[in-house]
Amino acid sequence: MLQGFKEFIMKGNVIDLAVAVIIGGAFAPVITTLVDSIIMPLISGLIGFPSFDEFLRFQVGEGSNYVAFGAWLTVIVNFLIIAAALYFVVVMPMNKMIEARNRRLGIDPDEEEVEPNVALLTEIRDLLAGQPGNPAPGSAAAKDPNA
Repeated sequence: MLQGFKEFIMKGNVIDLAVAVIIGGAFAPVITTLVDSIIMPLISGLIGFPSFDEFLRFQVGEGSNYVAFGAWLTVIVNFLIIAAALYFVVVMPMNKMIEARNRRLGIDPDEEEVEPNVALLTEIRDLLAGQPGNPAPGSAAAKDPNA
């Protein structure tokens, strides 16, 4: 049982996920500060208020029962702003850097990567097909063993 747990923990995808969560947690304040300190004040200056919390807010019944569609709208707008900031400040520049590196190294991202075992078996097949008496791969004789 412990061996299975050890194998699970040591899998690359689990470690990659753990690193991603830690980096994401460390990076979250960067994006939050960008949105709260730069983007939201700009929006507030343009439209006059920083949130929609009071928009479409009405009382239901007596007491302090309020339906606040504006608060929900504020959360959606904040999510979209954070997603846009993350995309334009982090994802897009990172993709450009990766493309530039791939061009510099001559890596074609559209080229399929062949597993070493498959490449070796393909090479063996081609060598065997090149010997006298062996049919070429893909030929009718290679497909029909009785031919």
